[in-house]
Formats: sequence, structure tokens, C-alpha cells
Amino acid sequence: MKYKQAPMLDAQVASGELPPVDQRLPKNPLVVQTPEIGTYGGTWHMGTKGSGDDAIYTRTVGYHNLVRWDVGWTKVIPDVAEAFDVNDAGTVFTFHLREGMKWSDGEPFTADDILYAANDNYLNPDVYAAPPVWLTSGGKPAVVTKTDDVTVVFTFSAPAGMFLQQLATPNASHMTAQPKHYLSQFHKNYAKPEDLDAAMKKAGVEAWTDLYNQKGGSVGGKPNTLWNNADLPTIYPYHVVTPLSAEATQIELARNPYFYAVDTEGDQLPYIDNMNYTVSQDVQTLVLKALNGEIDMQDRHIGTNANRAVFFDNQEKGNYHFYSLVPSSSNVMVISLNLTNPDKQKRAVYQNKDFRIGLSEAINRQELIDVVWVGQGKPSQVAPRPESQYYDEELSTQYTQYDVDAANASLDKVLPNKDSDGFRLLPDGTRLVVSVEVIQGLQPEWPPALELIQQYWEAVGVKTEIVLEERTLFYDRKAANQHDAGIWGGDGGLEVTLEPRWYFPYSNESIYGEAWQYYFNNPKDERAEEPPADIKKQMELYRTLLSTADPAGQKDLMNQILAITKEQFYTIGVSLTPNGYGIVKNNMGNVPDTILNAYLYPSPAPVNTFTFFFKK
Repeated sequence: MKYKQAPMLDAQVASGELPPVDQRLPKNPLVVQTPEIGTYGGTWHMGTKGSGDDAIYTRTVGYHNLVRWDVGWTKVIPDVAEAFDVNDAGTVFTFHLREGMKWSDGEPFTADDILYAANDNYLNPDVYAAPPVWLTSGGKPAVVTKTDDVTVVFTFSAPAGMFLQQLATPNASHMTAQPKHYLSQFHKNYAKPEDLDAAMKKAGVEAWTDLYNQKGGSVGGKPNTLWNNADLPTIYPYHVVTPLSAEATQIELARNPYFYAVDTEGDQLPYIDNMNYTVSQDVQTLVLKALNGEIDMQDRHIGTNANRAVFFDNQEKGNYHFYSLVPSSSNVMVISLNLTNPDKQKRAVYQNKDFRIGLSEAINRQELIDVVWVGQGKPSQVAPRPESQYYDEELSTQYTQYDVDAANASLDKVLPNKDSDGFRLLPDGTRLVVSVEVIQGLQPEWPPALELIQQYWEAVGVKTEIVLEERTLFYDRKAANQHDAGIWGGDGGLEVTLEPRWYFPYSNESIYGEAWQYYFNNPKDERAEEPPADIKKQMELYRTLLSTADPAGQKDLMNQILAITKEQFYTIGVSLTPNGYGIVKNNMGNVPDTILNAYLYPSPAPVNTFTFFFKK
């Protein structure tokens, strides 16, 4: 196959600044079947909500793992690894890398980079306090070795039944994003102490891990650090030109001349030359830009039910059309009381299931759906979606019937006493106030929905306040277990075994039980608290699931976890998430009419966004 390159690189090749395209590609590049053979050029314009909106970069250009999901989210396929093998026991996973593959600065990408990412980062307690759950089995972390420069072996002490699937998610993205030749100069295991001290002093930090984070080391898995250093080499289709920072108003990325993929005619990908993200502090600015035709393709933040009509009416003027989003989300809005609340009185109240039942029964879900979600949805708790093999109608519908009398009866079992204004009193005689924290501007439906929920709850004697916060503060408060209650999205409706955050305290997104999820992920963490027996049972079942290679066995274990979830009723849902939409300019090619929407299938990246192009 004869390889071709983007015209923007011709001058650099002619001058000798870049080698020819066939010397920049690996010996066996990834060949991508595209709906159309595209044309080179242009800039894809998008918009982000503040500096904390780092997921948008992963979901558009930063999804290039050892393996990836196929477009239909049905199986794991090769990506950075050209092939992989698994032994019959499900304990040894061998990945064959692409010979001659390079980082964006032209340095070789080899097995040493994977070993560095695994052993010096994921499995290094200075960088990750504990090994990620997906990189362990049988209670022990994987042993990661190399056979040669293009062969990496992950060996587990017990079957790792979910390893390939987890490796295809953004949770494992740093495995291919840690260039040893660059980052090791900031790593304690490699840098000379005097050089590291000098670099720390220059950066104004006291810990080497803070310096490492600044340079893109992603301490603890923080994804945004991959985007805040223009000097960090990457294997992604674009490299950073204008980095992410608290002050940045534009994030700019440029074509990676060493990207390892081509189309079926030998054209090196990506087709589009540059990426530009406008950083806005409010969603309305992004909506106006989209209406004016200044956003080329996007659904994040702007594709809301409230905006649907205005976007529909403006299609001709804005020169765009709609694409459909099929959600994996179980719920439009998850209400989580902090069951590990530092306030002991509130903790006791919130942990009482009758209290949560009462709050749930007090919510008029159909009114919420009609008023806030313009009739799109169906009353539901947080549960696997009807399309899932794990769907349980009882789990989905329990306590969703609007019944003020039943709500009062449930709440009276817990807090029967009220003050002169009719609000319920804690055991010490003070008024209970539930403070619900929500990220300002993240989902425009959440604040108005909360205002109605505030009315519903106060009608049954539960004083409620709404606290709007920036995303960074919200994350800081929940990480410190300082939040009283919070609102978050309902991931895990389809990817039930991969994203069980709402079914037991699994991750830092399990905001109903932060102290318990710390126990699951690292019992030695000073923030960890040993959970009740039922939750510990769920954690044991899930670890067994991870060590089970048999799909039938995995299903049985997950059903046992969900049975406990149903009995315990940790969180309160509102509505099954309806199909969504995004907008795409009419001259943008290779964008599907329908895209699955999830974080663990980090849409739209798995539909091969690096093959999008602008029609001439």
C-alpha cells in the first residue's frame, strides 16, 4: 500500500523537518474502514464548560488504548496493539504492539512505555494509592513484563474475566499515554535527585508527584493532566498546542504527524488538521455559538431537551442537522444522600431506608418529566435499563409511585417530630436541613428539577436547600466526604458490570458512599470506612466476578449484587433517560446518524472521530 499524508505536512517533509510518511507510520498501521474516503483540512470547533470539563478531550480525541470497543459496542478489538492473545485460564494476556510506531515527537513507542505506565505509574503507590481494581485479580495486581520491544504480557494470579473490557474503557487510557522517554525525567524512580529538586523548585511545588502531575503524569488517574502540557508527547491523532489551564479560553490541538492509522487507500489519518475548543463558563454561550454555526459537531452540554426546539427551528440558518444519541444512562438524575455523612445524626437518618423511601414517594415524577424534560421519559429508579440482560422491573419501579400519605408514613417512622413550621426535627431537636449540591451549568435540567423536588420534600416536612457549585468544588467536597447530598448522572444502565457505581460503592462517583468506596479501592486510605455487611458482601461478589472468566458465572454474580441493591435502596432516581441528540454541520462527513452515548464507551470517539472530515 502506498501511503499519503495531509498537505499541511508537505513543506515539513520537503525541508527535512519531518521524515516521509512511510517512515512515520508503523510497519503495520491500523487500517480503518471508513464510510467515505475523506479529504484533508479544516478545524473541528467545539465548546467546553470550564477548565474542569476534561472528559470532552478523552471523548473526542483521547481514546486510543491497547484495545478498544468496536463501533457497535459489542466486542473488544485491537487498537494500539495489533493483536492480543489470552490463555485458556484467562490469567495471561499477551499484547503484540505495532513495530515502528512512534510518539508525536518521533521517538519510538515500545513495550518499555507500557511497562513504565503499568509498573511505575498504575502499580506505583506514589502515583496510585492502590492498584486500580481492573488491574488486579484474586486480590493481587497483575505482573507486567515484556518478551521483546513489541510484546507485553499481563499475568494475573487468578482469572481476570473483565480485563479486556476494562482495558477498552477510558479508565485504562493512561496505559498508552505515559511516554517514558519524556515523563521519566520527572519521576522519582529515574530522575537524579538534584535534577528533580531543581525542576520542583522551578515549578513551585514541594512534592515530586505534583511536578509529575503538571507534566502529564496523571497522578491518581486525573485525565486533565494529559491536556495541560504542550510538551507531552502523545500517540493520539492530535497533540496539544494551547494547553488546558484555569485561565485558558481556547484549547488548541494540531495534527500528530506520527499517528499510526490510515484509511483503506493509505491516507494517513486524521483527515481534519486541527481541533479547537472554546472554554466557556456558561452553557448558553455554547448554545449561541452552535446556533450561529460556530460549532461543527457536538452534543455535550448543548443537546438538552430545553434546547431541542430552538435547534430544530434553526437548522437551515445554522447549516447543521441532528444526529441521535442512544443512552447507556439508567437515569436522568440520581439523588444521593451521603450515607457516610460526617454529621452523625444525619448519617443515622440517611442510612435509614424508610427515610429514603419516604423522600422517593414524595416526588411527583410524572410532573417532573412533563415540566422539566418536556414529557420525555418514564418514572424510574436507578437500575439497569430495559434493554439490559440485568433489567429488573421491581428494582426499576419500586417506590416511584407519587403518594404523599405513604411518604409521610415512611418519614414518620424516622423523624416523627416537627417544629412550628412543620419541618421535621432531628433527635436532638434541631431542624433537619438536607443540602443538595449540584454542579452549576452541567445539566441545565437539574436545577429546575431540584426546585420542584424541594417543594415536594418540604411538603412532607423535610427542609431542603439547593447548593449550586462549580465542578471542581463539587469534586473536592465529595472526595473529602464533606457533602450532605448530591446530584449526578445515571451511568451504568447498559454497561452494568463495567460501571456498577450506583449498585454498590464502587468508585469516586458513588457519591452516596464515598468513605465506603475508599474502603473498596484501598482499605488503607485514611478516608476509608468499613461498610456494613451487605455492602461488604457486594464488594466480595464483585471481586469474584472480576476473577470469573465464564459469562454465565459473571451474570449470576452480578444478579446477586443487584438483589442486594434492590433490598438496600441506596439512591433515588427520577426518570429513565430518553434518547438524546447532537448537532453536526452539513459539510462534515463520516458522522453516523446514531451514536451510542456513554463514558465507558467514550462517545463519540469509538465511532472513529479521527475519520471525520469536511466535504469540499
